[in-house]
Amino acid sequence: MVETPYYLIDKAKLTRNMERIAHVREKSGAKALLALKCFATWSVFDLMRDYMDGTTSSSLFEVRLGRERFGKETHAYSVAYGDNEIDEVVSHADKIIFNSISQLERFADKAAGIARGLRLNPQVSSSSFDLADPARPFSRLGEWDVAKVERAMDRINGFMVHNNCENKDFGLFDRMLAGIEERFGSLIARVGWVSLGGGIHFTGDDYPVEAFSARLRAFADRYGVQVYLEPGEASITNSTTLEVTVLDTLYNGKNLAIVDSSIEAHMLDLLIYRETAKVSPNEGPHSYMICGKSCLAGDVFGEFRFAEELKVGDRVSFQDAAGYTMVKKNWFNGVKMPAIAIRELDGSVRTVREFTYADYEQSLS
Repeated sequence: MVETPYYLIDKAKLTRNMERIAHVREKSGAKALLALKCFATWSVFDLMRDYMDGTTSSSLFEVRLGRERFGKETHAYSVAYGDNEIDEVVSHADKIIFNSISQLERFADKAAGIARGLRLNPQVSSSSFDLADPARPFSRLGEWDVAKVERAMDRINGFMVHNNCENKDFGLFDRMLAGIEERFGSLIARVGWVSLGGGIHFTGDDYPVEAFSARLRAFADRYGVQVYLEPGEASITNSTTLEVTVLDTLYNGKNLAIVDSSIEAHMLDLLIYRETAKVSPNEGPHSYMICGKSCLAGDVFGEFRFAEELKVGDRVSFQDAAGYTMVKKNWFNGVKMPAIAIRELDGSVRTVREFTYADYEQSLS
């Protein structure tokens, strides 16, 4: 048995997402690139590459990982490239997307051997959280001035737009895409490809996949472009758990259970976005606040209900723990880093990585 804490990736559950992505690819003609900023655990790339077209990245290290571990088509994007990295970025990429016209002008010649694109900012998004809103006031993410972009068209052959954030509403996606067409349609008709980014929750339950696919195909046909999607969370939703063990219980106005993990170290987005972890079935007569073991006072996974009273040694399984977890895990407080395990399609579980004191020590100096 794997010693907790550990992330457990279930390939059967992951395959369900992959099959939905493959269906959208077939029906819409769009290509799907795994967004490595969300999930980059390459031990399951052997499964994912059979259903997806490649990867998209946000840094030099991500684009290199995509090329070396995933293969297939590799897109490079960064908010800003440095002089010391641009040559290596280009060497690993099939397409490079610049965040600004100034970056395009600075590095266009170095990237002349691959396809070049530009990020557009339509100044509207699906995000209700300012921290994650790419269209927030004074946003640095992409160009919005059509006249300015017009003057750069001779140096690019594609665009990237990323303004969906955990968007489960097809109607909202449709309206925002119509807005993009109205604003940038004359430019889109002059390029060969358009990435619509990630954040579209089309692998979720009850999402109208057929309508979504038809909308993508109509967009592609209207402008004569190859459409790309960049599913991150949509690729791995509900595929992974974070397995932890109760270390202590106490009562301080509420029943508390302390586990061998930490939100700041192992599920950082819960802290950043003030979210609560998920426990299933989360029902029963016994309510507990599940707390992490770090010294951070607010290190709390949430309050959940259980069929039995919790005791030291009991296991708690946090659901939907793949996206923005393993890519953000850290050594805060020196808390033990969760191992990474995979449940294979035959039901067997294998550990693919364990972290030790040496990893902690060497991450510092």
